Amino acid sequence: MSADHDRATSQRAPLPTIEDRRRQLDADWTPWVTRPLGRHLDHCVERFGDDPFIIDDDRMWTYGEVRDWSRRLAGGLVAMGVQVGDHIAVVMANYAEFIAVKFAIASLGAVCVPVNFLLRERELSYVLQQSDAVMLITMDAFRDNDYVAMLDSMMPDWERGASSASYPSLRCVVVFSPTGRTRSWRSLDELGAMANDAELVEVDARNEAVAAGQNADILYTSGTTGTPKGVMLTHDMLVRTGYASAYARGLWRGHRSAFALPMYHVFGAIECLLAATFVGGAVAPRTAFDPADLLACVSRHRLDELAAVPTMTLALLAEARRSRVAAQPYDLATLRIVYSSGTAAPPTIHAEIRDLLGPDELVAGYGQTETTAAMTSNVQDLGDEHLQTTSGRFRPAGTAGDSALGGFLAVYKTIDAETGADLARGERGELVVRGPAVTAGYYNKPEETAAAFNADGWLRTGDIGVVSEDGDVILSGRLKETYRCGGEMVMPAEVERVLAECPGVVQAHVVGLAHARMGEVGCAVIVPDMNRVPAAAELIAHCSANLARFKVPAHVVFMEASELPVTVTGRVQKFRLAELAAARLVTQ
Repeated sequence: MSADHDRATSQRAPLPTIEDRRRQLDADWTPWVTRPLGRHLDHCVERFGDDPFIIDDDRMWTYGEVRDWSRRLAGGLVAMGVQVGDHIAVVMANYAEFIAVKFAIASLGAVCVPVNFLLRERELSYVLQQSDAVMLITMDAFRDNDYVAMLDSMMPDWERGASSASYPSLRCVVVFSPTGRTRSWRSLDELGAMANDAELVEVDARNEAVAAGQNADILYTSGTTGTPKGVMLTHDMLVRTGYASAYARGLWRGHRSAFALPMYHVFGAIECLLAATFVGGAVAPRTAFDPADLLACVSRHRLDELAAVPTMTLALLAEARRSRVAAQPYDLATLRIVYSSGTAAPPTIHAEIRDLLGPDELVAGYGQTETTAAMTSNVQDLGDEHLQTTSGRFRPAGTAGDSALGGFLAVYKTIDAETGADLARGERGELVVRGPAVTAGYYNKPEETAAAFNADGWLRTGDIGVVSEDGDVILSGRLKETYRCGGEMVMPAEVERVLAECPGVVQAHVVGLAHARMGEVGCAVIVPDMNRVPAAAELIAHCSANLARFKVPAHVVFMEASELPVTVTGRVQKFRLAELAAARLVTQ
């Protein structure tokens, strides 16, 4: 299919079948050659060098331009002493610079630590310390987060490169300034200008030496102890899973997608960015989510796909509905796929997507950071009922799949959550997963790593569900206490620790409650000191000052200790507490 298909006309021809599109992908990439990220980009430049890769409203970068840009940045990193295996933390929104930086780090055999840019100072401090980052590449500010002010507070001499006892590994900071501020820090532009010929030769040599089995990323997600844990992902895991994502959706030559999903998450980084590279596709990442902006982006750049979590999708539907009522509908004639996945969604959402956005195909799936990306996907010819009632079937990976696993990169089964015994297909239990897409564990957290796997080496997902005879994965609940607010994972223990700092709080327990727009929101259940009962607004304000917005509870419920549902060993039963809190909110 032409890279410019349908872009000059509002009339569109039917898509080839997904089977035909998958056959074309496998024909283009068979035999599968295992490549690390840097050499994967080099290979894409050989095939698609002059094709668009990154689309912004003001300009476009080709594959060749992104490779050259990342190579210069890698040369600057060499000049600053970055070694193979060094960890580099990156705090950056969906700017083109993020993509160039990510490939630069990968080409040197260093490890990228993408950081959630919503984190507050204490959260950022933890990630920098726990990850042993030797360098931080950060924005100066974004939304209501001023990272420069955070650094001034955390390590006052950071601009002069002075070491800090609190961050013994961190040697230097580079600042990308989308706001245009300047100080004496080293800028990202200066980093790219540092490379001389000798350093570029070193970049090329290191790129050739990177092994696909080396760690490429450490992505932070929830931990059972209430502190984030760094999921280790190799180059091979990222590249293979990127191909599997393209293959499952049947992407085609020149495919173009828009998304505001942050690229510090696997959804944005792998399902959107890396998947596009296998078809010479282009991405139009937005730095912030605004439904009108995202729909206008599809119209302006004649894009094929929108990717979002359901929270975003609901806002997109509301905007499309508003524009239709106002008789000013968006021109979405080129939109072929809507990929909406990541949290619970209302059962009517798929019909509304078809009506208001008009794609040919809908996509959803199930996975987690520990499985690199989604490892199930829906099957197009099974219709919307399959989307509504399952989380998809094992995701096929085509030529990149593992023949020992039937061509998949991960497979699921259920076990008895108490005994660990295997259950038959169709029996409900805890979902466990194994395969080459599954992480080997968490950085510098041996106890959490050991607890995450059963004796046979299967990763325990903490989700309750069924694997049907047909291979459908059907979720029905969870063992783990974490919940997702707007697609972001929240650890109750982390929020509880912050709440416990407030005067008058004797106990704090946080649960996730269903929410029509956000999927789930937090509810803080507080046992107060009756001599000093804190105000709900006071508790929420304290959380807002110390936690990213998605972690801040939306509700506060006060209970006496005797009302808390506990096990015989005194442990609070979070699933029952959530039921009680929801009922209490109805009567308030």
